[in-house]
Amino acid sequence: MELTHRPRRLRRNPAIRRLVQETVLTTGDLIYPMFVMEGEGEPVPIPSMPGCFRYPLPRLVQEVKTVAELGIPGIALFPVIPEAKKDDQGSESFNPDGLVQRTVRAIKTVVPDILVFTDVALDPFTTHGHDGLVDDQGRILNDETVEVLVKMALSQAAAGADFVAPSDMMDGRVGAIRRALDQAGYTQVGILAYSAKYASAYYGPFRDALDSAPKFGDKKTYQMDPANAREALKEIDLDTIEGADIVMVKPALAYLDVVYRVKQHTHLPVAAYNVSGEYAMVKAAAQQGWIEEKKVVLETLTAMKRAGADMILTYHAVDVARWLRGMH
Repeated sequence: MELTHRPRRLRRNPAIRRLVQETVLTTGDLIYPMFVMEGEGEPVPIPSMPGCFRYPLPRLVQEVKTVAELGIPGIALFPVIPEAKKDDQGSESFNPDGLVQRTVRAIKTVVPDILVFTDVALDPFTTHGHDGLVDDQGRILNDETVEVLVKMALSQAAAGADFVAPSDMMDGRVGAIRRALDQAGYTQVGILAYSAKYASAYYGPFRDALDSAPKFGDKKTYQMDPANAREALKEIDLDTIEGADIVMVKPALAYLDVVYRVKQHTHLPVAAYNVSGEYAMVKAAAQQGWIEEKKVVLETLTAMKRAGADMILTYHAVDVARWLRGMH
């Protein structure tokens, strides 16, 4: 049999495969989401997210040192707010001495070079668990919410955040935050916009971790319909015009087509969020012995990068950094 084309020539040994590999996952592609809580003592395991913890502030700072030593360039910070500090206005979110603000200052004191991304959304801070203010008919108020988000972003910037990350999906919030940051002199603070955030069923374990599930209704009036892809490009365009520095698609695994479309559509860096439900499913299957965790995780994150993600928020980040270093 005579063949002119033998693609297998480029697959015949590891050296050749490495040479022609189109997509390479590196530790520098990763952002590690972390949960911080009040108090002292030991980290509290999150049952639905094996290997993830709610860290008391002092312990979180120590863990961030480990994250930095592994070469992971940034962490995304999410607070566990005590019920006593929640209200229907989310006013604790912009407390200059709040949990997030104190944590950012502590991290920047001990590990100044790691990038800190702070979440800008009200759901951890509100008694009702929604990302926005609610009127007496249960409707999410857009413009009134944006006013609070601006205060929240300013307080995080003042604490030393490198990027504020509005994840609320309120209309116009990126522009309002950018204007306020610039007017206050925080021109170097970036905005990572959750531009295409879907009303997904994959967020369950995250909401368990923060105790932030909505107490009524759902988030479909502000988060995107999972059936829509073109709409994501409109959201990307709006956030770009309003001053976003990085745009994000969330979730990632079931939305790789959206990641690809966004990458082809924008010149901004594109982030993908490998969310809690995606993480939990891999962990559960691995614990049952049904899959090889390391291989599945590396394949999955490589697929996200291949689809167009310039950076990936993932709870696997610490494990991946160790695997890429050959540590286990």
